[in-house]
Amino acid sequence: MKVLVAWNVPDEADLLQLYLGVDENEVVVCLTAEAFVQEIRHGGWDAVLMSLSFPENVDQCFPLFQVVREELPAAPAVVVCRPDEMVKLARFMTSGLRYHVVRDPDGDFVFLLLSLLDSAIDTMRAEESRKLADRLREEMEGVRRLQESIIPQGIVAPAGYDVVARYMPAEVTVLGGRPVAMAGGDYYNIFSPDPHTLVLLIGDASGHGLKACMSIMAMHTLVRMIPGEQYRDTARFVAEINRRLCENSIVQSEGGFITLLFATIDTERHTMTWTSAGHPVPQVQRLASGDVRPIGSDDDTGLPLAILADAEYTAQECPVPAGSRILMFSDGLTDALSRNSATDSFGLAGIVDTLRASCREPLESALDRLFHDSSEFTGGAGRHDDTSAVLFQRGTIGQG
Repeated sequence: MKVLVAWNVPDEADLLQLYLGVDENEVVVCLTAEAFVQEIRHGGWDAVLMSLSFPENVDQCFPLFQVVREELPAAPAVVVCRPDEMVKLARFMTSGLRYHVVRDPDGDFVFLLLSLLDSAIDTMRAEESRKLADRLREEMEGVRRLQESIIPQGIVAPAGYDVVARYMPAEVTVLGGRPVAMAGGDYYNIFSPDPHTLVLLIGDASGHGLKACMSIMAMHTLVRMIPGEQYRDTARFVAEINRRLCENSIVQSEGGFITLLFATIDTERHTMTWTSAGHPVPQVQRLASGDVRPIGSDDDTGLPLAILADAEYTAQECPVPAGSRILMFSDGLTDALSRNSATDSFGLAGIVDTLRASCREPLESALDRLFHDSSEFTGGAGRHDDTSAVLFQRGTIGQG
């Protein structure tokens, strides 16, 4: 550790230099106020040790102590005083002094200094770590609230359909040992541009934190800006979103990209048209049998957004049978990791098993179980990636 000492007795200063300088500690002893202030402003000190009568009396010591508090707020100051000076410590304590040692007549106080300095430094660093953790939590929470502000509430499904959706943030453990919900790049939206069309989209921006959140908000804004008729042509719509995102400086910074699944449901024809930009393929389930299968293959997905401005995308169409459910999800669901393995994930197998087990349950309960089972799979370790899922159903259980 680096210790700056302000002392007014040269012989004692030599002893302090010798005693405190063990174990490769760096100790600088100043005998004048000018030298002390100069060393303070050089910075880099872990702790400061001061005689209460430095350089000549308490009245001169106090303004120097204030300089220490101002210039070295993270370094603890330890003041050494004689028994008859203790009453004068009050002035220092009201200005932030937390550590002091009383000089005994035999000078044995010297043997307490090293352990006291070590303890004071450890305490200050622990407090700084807690403050940093609290600030990090506050910033994460602010970004997370910003992200969640664009996630729709109170979803209204068209006649004959039911729709539920959910977002769950990732969790990390920060300094202080408590889990913190991370802001991420997941996003979903559900709306009806006309009486016979239901639009569903789910996206996932790369990374976490403010940058991922702002990328998703940029995409959310673009989705709302494009005229309504273009929603029907999903491939054209995704291509237009991609082109505009390639011009967005926030998304483009640090090689960012977004995966997107964009789908429209024709509630008269009961068909689903969808386009994927690098996003996982949805799963369809027939409720009568519980059978679950993908609605397409990975070959049907295009390049993630914001990578190549003239990337081409294709539209796929599939029926939405009566008595069926379709699940759209981000990879946070499949990538939920087991506590005991860095490679064992919940995966599509976990999704299929849960959908089959819940096929006789109401839609909301089925979605609850998906999030519950994937969380249980982590063994309480929490999700390392945020997760979104949209589950919609045509008709009721037993139809089809």
